[in-house]
Amino acid sequence: MNAITADFINHRDASSALTIVPVAGRIGAEIRDISLARDLNPATQSAIRAALIRHKVIFFRGQTDLGDVGHEAVAEGLGAPVKHPTVPIVAGSRFLLELSAREGYGASSWHTDVTFVPDYPQASILRALVVPEAGGDTMWANTVTAYADLPVSLKQLADSLRAVHCNAYDYEPSVPYPGGDDSARFRDIFVSKIYQAEHPVVRVHPESGEKSLLLGHFLKHFVGLGLADSRRLYALFQEYITRPENTVRWRWQVGDVAIWDNRATQHRAVADFGTQKRTLRRATVAGDIAVGINGEKSKALESTNP
Repeated sequence: MNAITADFINHRDASSALTIVPVAGRIGAEIRDISLARDLNPATQSAIRAALIRHKVIFFRGQTDLGDVGHEAVAEGLGAPVKHPTVPIVAGSRFLLELSAREGYGASSWHTDVTFVPDYPQASILRALVVPEAGGDTMWANTVTAYADLPVSLKQLADSLRAVHCNAYDYEPSVPYPGGDDSARFRDIFVSKIYQAEHPVVRVHPESGEKSLLLGHFLKHFVGLGLADSRRLYALFQEYITRPENTVRWRWQVGDVAIWDNRATQHRAVADFGTQKRTLRRATVAGDIAVGINGEKSKALESTNP
C-alpha cells in the first residue's frame, strides 16, 4: 500500500463540515445529507471543492429537485462554465450538454474530457435524468495514484514525454450501439472542427501539487514516436491507470450528481445497457493550461475544418 492510498483510507475528512463517505479505496466519495439546490452557500461550496480535490470524484444521491438552472449554478460555484467546442448545448440552457444512450456507448472507452485543447476543463458535473433498469454505470480512474504506482524508470520516461491529443480519434465505441447508426451522425458533429493540443504526459495539479498521467483516448501519438510505438507505450501507461484498485464504479439512480476533477482522473461509460434509455446532462468548468514537471506548458496546435 503506497502512502497516497493509506492516507485516503485512514483519513475520512473528519475536519470537513460535510458528511463524506469514501466509495472505493483510492478514489471516490459520496457526500450525504446535502441538497445542491438549496444548500450552496459559500462555505459549502468551499467544502465541496476541497472534497473534490481530495477524492477526485464526488457523488450526491437524490438531487431530483436540482433542474437545469440549479445544475448550471453548481457549475458556476466551481468556476467559469464553458460550452463543448463542437457539440451543441441543450435547448434553453446556457452551457449544458446532453448525453443520450448513443453518446453513452460512444464514451465507452477511458478518457479525460476535451484534452484536444490546451486548457481542457478542470471539472465536470454530470446529472442523471433517465437511467437503465440495469447497466449503464460510469467508472472513474485516479491518474495520480497511477503515476505513483509507476516504477522509477517508467516515471522518468513519462516525465520526459509529451503527446498530441486530437478530437478526430477513432470514435467507434468499444461496444457498438445497438439502437441504430446514429453514432456516425454524432461523430460528424464531434469532429465538425478538428482540434489538436500538445500536452506533457505528466502534469502537475495547480491546486494539490500532485503529479498525474495525462493520457486517455484523445491521445493521438507521443511526440517523436510513430503510431505503432505510441500505441504500445500508451497501452503500458494506460494499464496502470485502469487497474481495478485505481478505479471506482457508480451505479446511477435518477437525480444522482457526480462531480469529478478532470485534471486528475479518466472516466468511461459502461456500454452494457442495450437499447434501454439513458440520459444524463453535463456541465464543464473552464480549466487552465496544463504544466509539466519541468514547467513546460501545453500548447494548441493547428485547428482545421475536416
